[in-house]
Amino acid sequence: MLQPPQTDLGNAKTILLTALALFGLYYIAVVVRGFQRVKREGGAGHQAGAPMAADVPRLATGFFTNFFDTLGIGSYATTTSIFRFLKLVPDEQIPGTLNVGHTIPTVAQAFIYTQIVPVDATTLILMIAAAAVGAYLGAGVVASWSRRNVQIGMGLALLGACAIMLAGLLHPVPGGDALALTGGKLGIAIAVNLVLGALMTLGIGLYAPCMILISLLGMNPTAAFPIMMGSCAFLMPVASARFVRSKSFNARAALGLMIGGLPAVLIAAFIVKSLPLLYVKWLVVVVVLYTATTLLRAAARERAALGATRPTSTP
Repeated sequence: MLQPPQTDLGNAKTILLTALALFGLYYIAVVVRGFQRVKREGGAGHQAGAPMAADVPRLATGFFTNFFDTLGIGSYATTTSIFRFLKLVPDEQIPGTLNVGHTIPTVAQAFIYTQIVPVDATTLILMIAAAAVGAYLGAGVVASWSRRNVQIGMGLALLGACAIMLAGLLHPVPGGDALALTGGKLGIAIAVNLVLGALMTLGIGLYAPCMILISLLGMNPTAAFPIMMGSCAFLMPVASARFVRSKSFNARAALGLMIGGLPAVLIAAFIVKSLPLLYVKWLVVVVVLYTATTLLRAAARERAALGATRPTSTP
């Protein structure tokens, strides 16, 4: 079994998990208040005064995407594709819904993998902190974007994610045996994870690029699991709070992701544990490419429609 570097890893993990629990409680308080406001005032995909409930398609989406998320596929690209194919969530609400709905399952993943996978405490904590800062900055921007800006941003982000996943499939990065980063490599990891945290708020998942980053820097790919899941577990409550306050999310869909996702995480982590996922990854690449294309086409149509409705000036 891999052994972590000689650091006080036990105490560091205890502090990290305690902080994660506090972040989780903060998130739950924010979301409960946000859902109560949505139920009372309407908006965010819910009619004022109507019962707050998630239906089978939204629950199934939460289960399916979080099951494969726990096994390392990622959930944002697949969820975006399902939302658009089934027309469950308006485009402008997808980034917020992804962050709000997937937070609880991701926190559960972080608790599980931080305890069972060894990694240097300093590397883990600094990369997580960088991702959280990036998410805070990114959510403030994305939450105020128009529908067309979200379509363009998500389309381009998904194309980037598709390129990253395709590169990983065609040219797998073997990685090394290190469980810690120092010096310039640690600086690179912190800077890149900050950017990835910001992109998470736009709907591009952190898992695939973080896995590639870890491998390129010479770390054991297994170490990516607590880093990427811990990063998401801390950054998502931060980003979600901003989306909830601005009501830039779909309440029913977010609830479906939460309720459907949690049992999927437990089943994948403790019962299934691993699967041959090569063909699933290729399918995800195809689906993500299709979704990115449809988003950019929708943005182009909206631009054309906007231009057609503008009055023409006469000399």
